[in-house]
Amino acid sequence: MAEERVHAYGDDALGEDDAVALAARVRAGEVGPDELAAAAAARAERIDAVLAPVAFAAYGRARTGPDAGPDSPLYGVPSFLKDNTDLRGMPTGQGSSAFRAKPARRTAGFAEQFLGTGLSVLGKTRLPEFGLNASTEYAEARPVRNPWKTSHSAGASSGGAAALVAAGVVPIAHANDGGGSIRIPAACCGLVGLKPTRGRTVPNDQGRRLPVDLITDGVLTRSVRDTAVFLAAAERHRRNPALPPLGLVEGPGERPLRIGLVTDSPTATTDGPTRAAVEETAGRLAAMGHHVTPATLPFGEEFSRDFVLYWGYLAFLIAATGRLTVDPGFRARELDGLTTGLRRLFHREFARVPGVVRRLRQAERTYAGMFETYDVILSPVLAHVAPPIGHLSPNVAFDELLARLTRYVAFTPVNNVTGGPGLALPVGAAADGLPVGVHLSAAHGEERVLLELAFALEADRPWRRIQD
Repeated sequence: MAEERVHAYGDDALGEDDAVALAARVRAGEVGPDELAAAAAARAERIDAVLAPVAFAAYGRARTGPDAGPDSPLYGVPSFLKDNTDLRGMPTGQGSSAFRAKPARRTAGFAEQFLGTGLSVLGKTRLPEFGLNASTEYAEARPVRNPWKTSHSAGASSGGAAALVAAGVVPIAHANDGGGSIRIPAACCGLVGLKPTRGRTVPNDQGRRLPVDLITDGVLTRSVRDTAVFLAAAERHRRNPALPPLGLVEGPGERPLRIGLVTDSPTATTDGPTRAAVEETAGRLAAMGHHVTPATLPFGEEFSRDFVLYWGYLAFLIAATGRLTVDPGFRARELDGLTTGLRRLFHREFARVPGVVRRLRQAERTYAGMFETYDVILSPVLAHVAPPIGHLSPNVAFDELLARLTRYVAFTPVNNVTGGPGLALPVGAAADGLPVGVHLSAAHGEERVLLELAFALEADRPWRRIQD
């Protein structure tokens, strides 16, 4: 595979517009939803042979929300759902070959909220098996490749969504995040990726049944305003009264913020390009008038071990209940090496689980305590840039794969366990052109603070564009 950039931009109905601009053109009558869907389908077909981001295509029968209309903020904009979320009539494959996906009988609550913003769904995007890996790779099937450098990973678990958005097929796509699965592929593919506060969007069907709900749904975009408009539209569809209202964030904030700078995790050393991006961003924020001081995350190696064992608990539940919750024909023996290894880890250490759950639940209080001192924590998204395809393959020996994952995904799980919002921004690049992201965290319900900072950084230095 030649190391090259791959994108789908061209002279068609989509052009180079983001979702907000496309919706404005639809409202003005300059272009129709069918034209946009056809252009997105053509783009998807053009890049699929190289990037392999699409799990299921329904290009000739795009789905919209029953109550969505021209007044919906994102009406007519083509998009995709991730293949772990049910949409009636489309199969949900979960990235696994352990069962044969059948058309869903119902539409998940978040999918209804997603469609309620006016977006039009053209199909499903690929993810690694049950979203457990940090790279969208498989035991036998083709991996999802990074549009910026096709020899490298697009991240995970929302890797297919990230590849589609980064390559210009659609401006926005569904993603969800149980350990970094919005923010990891955003960092790998040069995108904006916000994991909202737990409960900001409709609770995920899988996550809300767990003792610690890790999973939150959102989107991947190329512009801050697309993320902001999506969240405002989603809130209009369904607002959680337990959280402060968000509304539409439209630009930078005015007040100076207390920003804690974190460059290393207690479990991993950050590589050179990532450290440089974080430190440069800290300097830019200081120049804007914010107070940036060094900080340390209050989550160490015990937190990392607890999270890994809880991940093993999830793999055990998948294997043990697959015939009941996934498909009667579920074949646990065909689960990949990562899922199987995590399941065995759980069997070896299951006696620790009650203590793990107790400590993970207590972490929310520790997280909240950080924001008595700081308004925002600035850190890396990942400890190093996107790795080559194969580095995180489920075919790597389990102990080595787990060590690689632990070193790589050293920052994002904190926000999943605690429920706090986290935002990945595409501020930098490595020498070989691979994107580098930075991560902003805030107190529960404070997405507005994160989006205002993101608007300021984007205005100060617009994100790199793959087509350039």
